[in-house]
Amino acid sequence: MLVLSRKKNESIVINNDIRIVVVEIRGDKVRLGVEAPREVPVHRHEVYEAIQDQRQAEAGDTALES
Repeated sequence: MLVLSRKKNESIVINNDIRIVVVEIRGDKVRLGVEAPREVPVHRHEVYEAIQDQRQAEAGDTALES
């Protein structure tokens, strides 16, 4: 894992077209802004996991129907 230090309004760039900006730091919370092409899905980790779980459940249902 790459660990970077950033201050408010500083950013990192991923793959030339994704930019992560530190928008706000308040207490133990950091607000991040994500600038990415429209076709790149961006989710909080817990949402991503829920989507993956749903896809696996749907794939399981499809396998049972065959």
